[in-house]
Amino acid sequence: MIHISFLFVYFTAGLRVSSSLRILDKRLDCNQPDLEHCKIDNCIDKGMLVPLRDAPTDPEWVPEQVGVGMDKHGFTPVLNLTWSIKADSGVQVLQGSQINIVDKSTNQSMCVQYSYNISGQINPKRGKPWTFSLDGVVVHPDRTYTVSVLNLPQPYLKDKRIQKHITIPGCDDKKLQKAQICLENGSLWELQMTSDLSLNWRYRTLSVVIGFNAAEYSEKYQVSVTSPGVFYSKNVLKENRRSLNVTFELSLSELLQCEIVIKIQPFFIQCKNDCWCAEKHIEYCSYYYKPRTLIVKAAIGLIITGGCLVYFIWRECLKGPVKTLLSAAKEEPEGVQVQNRRRVLIIYSLDHPLYKNIVLKLCAFLVNKCGTEVVLDLLDSTRLGVMGSIQWLDWHREQIENSSNKILILCSQGVQAKWKAMCGGKQVLLREDACSSMGDMLIPALCLMVPHFVRSASFERYIVAYFDDVCSEEDVPSPFNITVRYKLMKQFEELFFRILDTEKHEPGRLNHIDGLSEEDYYHCPSGKALWEAIEAFRAYQLEHPQWFEEELLESSELDMI
Repeated sequence: MIHISFLFVYFTAGLRVSSSLRILDKRLDCNQPDLEHCKIDNCIDKGMLVPLRDAPTDPEWVPEQVGVGMDKHGFTPVLNLTWSIKADSGVQVLQGSQINIVDKSTNQSMCVQYSYNISGQINPKRGKPWTFSLDGVVVHPDRTYTVSVLNLPQPYLKDKRIQKHITIPGCDDKKLQKAQICLENGSLWELQMTSDLSLNWRYRTLSVVIGFNAAEYSEKYQVSVTSPGVFYSKNVLKENRRSLNVTFELSLSELLQCEIVIKIQPFFIQCKNDCWCAEKHIEYCSYYYKPRTLIVKAAIGLIITGGCLVYFIWRECLKGPVKTLLSAAKEEPEGVQVQNRRRVLIIYSLDHPLYKNIVLKLCAFLVNKCGTEVVLDLLDSTRLGVMGSIQWLDWHREQIENSSNKILILCSQGVQAKWKAMCGGKQVLLREDACSSMGDMLIPALCLMVPHFVRSASFERYIVAYFDDVCSEEDVPSPFNITVRYKLMKQFEELFFRILDTEKHEPGRLNHIDGLSEEDYYHCPSGKALWEAIEAFRAYQLEHPQWFEEELLESSELDMI
């Protein structure tokens, strides 16, 4: 390859020097091997135009190269262009080549013209066609350049130039990261962002401490914490420090979703207010609902050591609703005999008063027909009010996970909608939640239990089900798709075997429990009450196809509740 220095360079005016097109090495050298003659010509002058038969053929491209070169400011991105002359008779009339480069972002252009007088169709030393290069064109990262090469002299009526568009890589490209312009854009900034979250139960605030490394070419940073409806921001100056820390205090009442986003916006010398922004997404609920906190232990200790009064109040309050559920027990035949009475914590969404009635009737059926102890927020409102929803849920979850008892998650449209809201979707507030003194118990339950559900050690403690007459499998949130989803009441017998940790199908044996199948469960009083509750809600859904949308509340409706 013959590297021939440029002979004339022409620049358009009106642009800053820092971003202008230029050649890295401005020295002229016409004493190169195999170059018989060179001269400087005016790029603006098109020169003599000749008939097409007397004009040289058009050149051919050789792949370009992008790298870095050294100037007085340090490393800078450069473009090396190469083209070849076709080995044909056109070489005999070839006088030179003209290279035009246009920055498409600024419309700035540069023209370089070579003049030479070569003999022979191929380079005798290489035995290949003549090849020429223009090296060291200073370019800008992330910009596109239009490059054209035209052999001289030009024909009258036909433009025989070759042209292509070349996009320079950004500063994230390893070849350019050490260029000075990229360093001043933060190409080698090792952020190493850290975040530490802590909860203040007394003031109900979440403290977020953010740490990161300062960059060489940024003296100022904007650090922000965002969540739907929440935005906190602070400006930080480097002041010769290598690492920086910023603290935010967030009110828990403002946080509507489990995710918060931390952003760090630097202000580098080159990009200034338009620099890239570092982000980190954090699921803070694992901190907010962290088990075994001192508050939980204190609340439990208060109930155990000094809660006799609370215990008796709770017993008195439970007599009403529990008696309602258990009153049918004396009228029913003896239920399923189990050696160890199992306990089931039921998690659900208050979608509608008729659906709440289904949940209550299911509890009565589990107690009366199946001999199962049921834990339900509606039946434990006094203790729930003393402990708080989070502590109440976490205490029962811990008790169950340390035993052979189970957590039954009843999926419905409300469960799916609230899960999507937790994942960044539209916020959901149901009429029954707003009317309930306990508020929404499902979202705290999911925040607590989903992390434990996906652990293999806790997986068997969780049972997922839905009433297929009034709900569908589409109402099951995605984390629960990895397990069996029981259809109630069609698969209630299988679900109850799961509660008992017993298999329905065993080698050479099929286990069966009378009175629990889809065809038989409603023959007992509590089963009949459950069937009637399901049928009532199913009929209501047929009459009101948009029932769920009608249960959704807008913020303006809260004052009317």
